[in-house]
Amino acid sequence: MAANDVRTEGGEHRPSVSLIYNPAFRSILFQIATVLIVGSAVYYAAHNVAANLARNGMSTGFGFLNSRAGFDIGQTLIAYSPDSIYFRALQVGLLNTLLVAFWGIITATIVGLLVGIGRLSKNWLIAKLCTVYVEVFRNIPPLLVIFFWYLGVLALLPNVRTIFQHVKDNPDAFFFVSNRGIYFPAPVPGETFVYVAAVFALGVVAAIAFTRWAGAHQLKTGNRPPVLLVNLGLIVALPLVVFFALGMPMTLDYPIPGSFNMRGGMVVGPEFLSLYLSLSFYTAAFIAEIVRAGIRGVASGQTEASYALGLRSNLATRLVVLPQAMRIIIPPLTSQYLNLIKNSSLAVAVGFYDLVAVGNTILNQTGRSIEIISIWMLIYVSISLITSLFMNWFNARMALVER
Repeated sequence: MAANDVRTEGGEHRPSVSLIYNPAFRSILFQIATVLIVGSAVYYAAHNVAANLARNGMSTGFGFLNSRAGFDIGQTLIAYSPDSIYFRALQVGLLNTLLVAFWGIITATIVGLLVGIGRLSKNWLIAKLCTVYVEVFRNIPPLLVIFFWYLGVLALLPNVRTIFQHVKDNPDAFFFVSNRGIYFPAPVPGETFVYVAAVFALGVVAAIAFTRWAGAHQLKTGNRPPVLLVNLGLIVALPLVVFFALGMPMTLDYPIPGSFNMRGGMVVGPEFLSLYLSLSFYTAAFIAEIVRAGIRGVASGQTEASYALGLRSNLATRLVVLPQAMRIIIPPLTSQYLNLIKNSSLAVAVGFYDLVAVGNTILNQTGRSIEIISIWMLIYVSISLITSLFMNWFNARMALVER
């Protein structure tokens, strides 16, 4: 036996393995190399930008956000005037972006769910209409859809003069639709309305707790408590009882004709409506296909078993098929939600002051392109990550638990 032979206890040869072929070592090595490369690229870009700015005598920083804005914004959710600072204007733009994203996601989900189920309908007309809807909206750029609603639909509504004449003929009218927006009464809560809001919040918490208890009770006994009725009582009926018991602590501010436009009340402008409707219906077409694929992904035996148990078609879809299809639907659904949020930046095309439109105005006034673009990137990344985290949590909640 050679002196340099390496043998194990069992007498078998085991040659030495180089560290570079160790998978664990290589994974760590590649991660370190990636961090160094990305860090070097970021440092080089930052150093290059700083050098170019210094060469041109330009300073950086976010101190300009405390300067007077000097421009007006048509639709705001918080108090704002041209005398407000740039930071306040960005807050208004961010809230407008979140408003469009919130209502757009809700509407797109509802419409997409209905159209996706409709494509699988046994009714020939419903299935074909849903197919036409999906094929039309999926193959049109969202910007053209925005122009369709803004220039082709909302711009053709009656003008304000027609509304003034309508008010003269119908003095009791309080809801008006024109090419300048939709006008309706604005609720003005009283001092004691805070108690109604507190009861509503407690009702929501109680409804969540009852729903969780009902699910555990159903798993244990097989009996499902009346969750819908109880939740409606906690969230709707109970606050209404308190509202009327306190003497209805809320008044309405009605819109009335002014010199050139309507005064008072609330108005939803055509810019917001065109953006909201276009993003909702455009995204709903993609969600419909996701829903259809998710339902198709559920084994047909599940539907047959539900029919054998005596469930009607609508109950089988709602109680058996959709809960299982959600495991397939949720991951791609998250991508569509993120697309809708990012597509809201197209608001600048119709003059709606979202985050990008407000930032673009500030950029033109101050020339702080790097700072404004950094703010855009930070906010959109934050919104996308929060949305993804929530959808990942929801996906984990919907996943089947093995027993």
